[in-house]
Amino acid sequence: MKAPVLFKSSLLTSLFVISSCATTKYTEDISKNDYSNLEAGKMYVVTLKDGSKKQKMLFRNIDGDNIVGTAGKKDSTVVIIPKSNVAAVKDRSKARVSAGAVVIGAAGVAALVLSSSRADK
Repeated sequence: MKAPVLFKSSLLTSLFVISSCATTKYTEDISKNDYSNLEAGKMYVVTLKDGSKKQKMLFRNIDGDNIVGTAGKKDSTVVIIPKSNVAAVKDRSKARVSAGAVVIGAAGVAALVLSSSRADK
């Protein structure tokens, strides 16, 4: 009885992990990249191709070949990132919601396994 419950719980957990992807990846060819899904006024974490530190930014707009934003909601320092240097862009709010879903799912799976182990006794 324990094996099917563990299998179901691991399947459920993996489903939550797979569904929590909140990253938009970009290709080497800049003309194929569509930045229209970025929304002004939202916080994003930009991963750069050159391997330097990830940049957090409050997105404002696209200006030619650059992504323009500010360093944060309270910090008005202008951040300009060339599109050619962008590897991935993460929406921070989606990442938090997904992380919360994984935690809730893991707690549910743990409760399911615990209750099934007590039912066998």
